[in-house]
Amino acid sequence: MADDLTLTVTLRPAALDARRGIVRLHPEVISALALRPGDPVRLAGNRITAGIVARAETTAGRGLLYADDLTLGNLGMRDGGQVTVTPIPVVAAKRVTLTGPPEVVAVVSPEMLRLALLGKVVSTGDDVSLLPQDVLPAAGNRPLVEAARKSLANRVGYAWTSTLLTVTETDSQAALVTMDTVVAWQDGPVAQAPVTTLPATSGAPASTDPEVPPPSLDDLPGLRSQAKELEELLDLGFHHGEVLARLGTRVTLGVLISGPSGSGKSALVRAVGASVGATVRPVWAPELAALTNSAAAARLREISSAVRAEKPAVLLISDVEALAPREEPGPISTVFRQVLAETLASGTAVVCTTSKPESVDPVLRDPDLLAVQLTVPLPDAAMRREQLTVLTRGMPLAEDVRLDDVAGRTPGFVAADLGALAREAGVRAALRQKDSDSPTVTMADFHAALEVVRPTSMAESTLEVAAVTLDDVGDMAEVKQMLTESVLWPLTYPDTFARLGVSPPRGVLLYGPPGCGKTYLVKAIAGTGKANVLSVKGAELLSKWVGDSERAVRELFRRAREAAPTLVFLDEIDALAPARGQGTDGGVTDRVVAALLTELDGVEDLRNVVVIGATNRPDLIDPAMLRPGRLERLVFVPPPDAEARTAILRASSKAVPLDEAVDLVALGAELEGFSAADCSALIRESALAAMRDSLEASTVTAANVATARKRVRASLDPEQVAWLQNYAETHQP
Repeated sequence: MADDLTLTVTLRPAALDARRGIVRLHPEVISALALRPGDPVRLAGNRITAGIVARAETTAGRGLLYADDLTLGNLGMRDGGQVTVTPIPVVAAKRVTLTGPPEVVAVVSPEMLRLALLGKVVSTGDDVSLLPQDVLPAAGNRPLVEAARKSLANRVGYAWTSTLLTVTETDSQAALVTMDTVVAWQDGPVAQAPVTTLPATSGAPASTDPEVPPPSLDDLPGLRSQAKELEELLDLGFHHGEVLARLGTRVTLGVLISGPSGSGKSALVRAVGASVGATVRPVWAPELAALTNSAAAARLREISSAVRAEKPAVLLISDVEALAPREEPGPISTVFRQVLAETLASGTAVVCTTSKPESVDPVLRDPDLLAVQLTVPLPDAAMRREQLTVLTRGMPLAEDVRLDDVAGRTPGFVAADLGALAREAGVRAALRQKDSDSPTVTMADFHAALEVVRPTSMAESTLEVAAVTLDDVGDMAEVKQMLTESVLWPLTYPDTFARLGVSPPRGVLLYGPPGCGKTYLVKAIAGTGKANVLSVKGAELLSKWVGDSERAVRELFRRAREAAPTLVFLDEIDALAPARGQGTDGGVTDRVVAALLTELDGVEDLRNVVVIGATNRPDLIDPAMLRPGRLERLVFVPPPDAEARTAILRASSKAVPLDEAVDLVALGAELEGFSAADCSALIRESALAAMRDSLEASTVTAANVATARKRVRASLDPEQVAWLQNYAETHQP
């Protein structure tokens, strides 16, 4: 073993290793210590801890050790200093016990916790994070790590990346967490080695755990009808079998619950299980699916045998699509169906949950398997208000907190997202009032939390909602009025449309010359209305693989329905929905157009979703897209006239210190042929001209504007503008 080496500790600026227990050394130092990347080392500073070695850049200092803030805290050396690095043998941890925030302990199962710690070296007294150690190849089974990452985000919400846990007990000073490690919460549930014991891997402890009681049905607002239906079914099957026998019938206790991730499906099952006196044994399907077929089959049968021994009992299988996918089901799907049938035949209930019902093997919906199907909807504003009341009842709220306003600003948020929002608001309040004896959470804390907490259903949104509203759009009063009626009213006042017995417009087509503000108008609408925004460029949905484009369209609108009220923005829609029968791409665009037409006005209703398309070539769009019930409102965004150009110049120069001699009215009259983008570019170029004259300039002068005027040219094509104006006259009322 190499001798000890004393190094100077410095904080590594790269975020790649943050909170993952990684320390980096110069490659020559690693060789001198006879180490390899992925080996554990003992670190002695003000405290003794351990870490996993990785290579630093060759330009790094040979006397430096690069560590993150978590490792420095475990060393007791947040300000840096001297640390002794010693190679140690790899010792697999037999048992690790941890503590953490109660809200995390309640929803993160020990099995999921083990996956989060997989590949990390832990010591008693250390702080660890839930971020998986996925930096080094030795991090463990990649599918398991990725599944853990997704499930932690769903269960814990936004705060999962910043949550810290404390190791209270290990069987050695520096031990490596493996899949054979017994992981447990202190005085709570235990994750045994997966070979011989029944896993409980859904992310929620079993309902019989005395330390983490199941939620009450009163804590699940908005799910009472689903809870009542499930409770009646389980109560009948568990406690009134003699009635069924007299009637010569039986009940199948197989249930499929679908709903967005984090909407409370597992919590619903645990609460109902407790109300009927049944043991709930959760299983996380992705963990089983990551095993080999033989190992997964053996564990499935072991799970079934153990659950059937406890009656009444409910087997809760989360994310069931991992075990029984709709496309290309493997041998494990067959075994799963057999085990499911055997378990149900024994009188044990099986409840499967999924956030992707379209990805579940339809065979599972057989009357003898998952005969009952329940749906947990995305919460509306009233339901979000109830959930916020439950989530904040332990918080000292200030008088200015208006939960109705918070509920109105959180479309697309599920219960887990609202929980993350409440926690983030509490953290903001704590940071402001560290020394206060009576801290409170104010409305400002919720506003700050809303800036960082995003709804789970919008994780892949491609449009950043700008802090602009329609009031920031210069002129275009008629266009803004039409968009307000066609887009904002259906999303903001759906009850009014229902009361009057009319259906709101389904979609709007914005068309006009390039650079006249079509995309900017959509951003302003997104900033004005209380709706989520999904943005798709025309060509993004097209794929050369047969069926992929149509699947992408279905997935887009599925996400829109889940996150409703939602605004779907299809930019350059002429590339996505051209007239059918004229393509040379083997019919790809024709099938995409057909999929779009079906989604916009098909059998499945598109509630609280408005589609906006934008183009400068409306003549290229398939005519069927523009009929009533689809993109029925055609809104022409005209090139700005003198008055509009003046308004645009004023809006663009709000933050620019213009000299008093700059006459925007006269300038707007001069800019014939300038688009809105050209006007904005002129203001930017004027500011740059002032900077070229002097970096100490405090105002933009008329001379700077004149200089910019020579550089920025009009981009509008008079012939195209004339054609579009004629199209507007013939196609708009």
